Amino acid sequence: MSTITRIEITHHRLPLDPPFPASWDTVPRTHFPATIVRVFDDAGRCGIGSGDSMYGFSDYQKYFIGQDPTNIDRHAAVLANIEFHAGRPWPLDLALWDLIGKINGEPVWKMLGGFSKKIRAYASSGVHRPIADMVTVARQARDLGFPALKVRFGRTKLDDDLAVVKAIRDDLGSSLELMVDCNQGWRMPWDIAAPWTVDHATDVAKVLEDNGVYWMEEPLHRGDYDGMTELHNRVKIRIAGGELTREPYEFRELLQRGCFDVFQPDVVCTQGITGLAKFAHEVAAAGKIFTPHTWGTGIGVMGNLHVTAGTVGAPFIEFPFDPPEWTTERRDYMLTNTIEADGEGWIHLSDEPGLGITLNEQVLQQTASAQATFS
Repeated sequence: MSTITRIEITHHRLPLDPPFPASWDTVPRTHFPATIVRVFDDAGRCGIGSGDSMYGFSDYQKYFIGQDPTNIDRHAAVLANIEFHAGRPWPLDLALWDLIGKINGEPVWKMLGGFSKKIRAYASSGVHRPIADMVTVARQARDLGFPALKVRFGRTKLDDDLAVVKAIRDDLGSSLELMVDCNQGWRMPWDIAAPWTVDHATDVAKVLEDNGVYWMEEPLHRGDYDGMTELHNRVKIRIAGGELTREPYEFRELLQRGCFDVFQPDVVCTQGITGLAKFAHEVAAAGKIFTPHTWGTGIGVMGNLHVTAGTVGAPFIEFPFDPPEWTTERRDYMLTNTIEADGEGWIHLSDEPGLGITLNEQVLQQTASAQATFS
């Protein structure tokens, strides 16, 4: 039996020049933080994870040291308890799956059922640009082989957001699917604006339907179950959400009430690979789409790729990409190889054990930090 001997957590910050003006934040980001979690066993093998900052996790490491790393359901149950008391500890779940894959000599996607070793990506933009520039972004995404593009709402005037969608559709026709992230599900700490009402979201949905938008993401507050059910019943467009929803009971409510057509939990934020591998099957059994949120580090992207491709697949999965401010080189700076889609938008997973990733230790040394903050 393998035994966990130690867990190491390090923080890193990559300087961003030019800064990244994230559409959901008023202050352009001058650094991109990453927290790296390493879990070691008594044979010297190391599993890798990333995600939340894991501040204070040293208080809980004792519950894992000396344990069998392959007892993953036990570890996930402990992590769920820790989450209640202290943050989102799911990077350790990713690291454990990576380690288990190295112990078994199998990739995670295959251990989860082997549904597929490839999945098609959609380009997920993150910057508010002028209308003409957004059309250029859409053309670039299409020309690179992506089947779809997600654009962000949140400009000062809603009419400006809607004008972007119309301009892209008028220019590209049906050659590119469009999704819209309304960003109403949660707020940055400083943002106390009220979320949309059902009536307002309905009006927006009608316009998006007229422009052939594939899904409307997070149009209401994450806890407005009644509102989401009502909206879902009023409109034809697919409703998506759940990227930062935490608890299994919350997802059961969303699923049982018919709130969403598309479920987007992220393995580094919610239940880890262990929990979401099970939930993916529940979503598929209900006739819904499971396709995670993936904005974060390349390690998080890879974890979500494995859990989706290995379990039930998806029409396409989020691929954060909005150059020059957001590139695969920035997103994946902690890895020796960036994660890329091919000329038709497909991402191919390898047969390497675990998550199939290798840390760029030189870059991590250069970017080492005492904390993991954006600015």
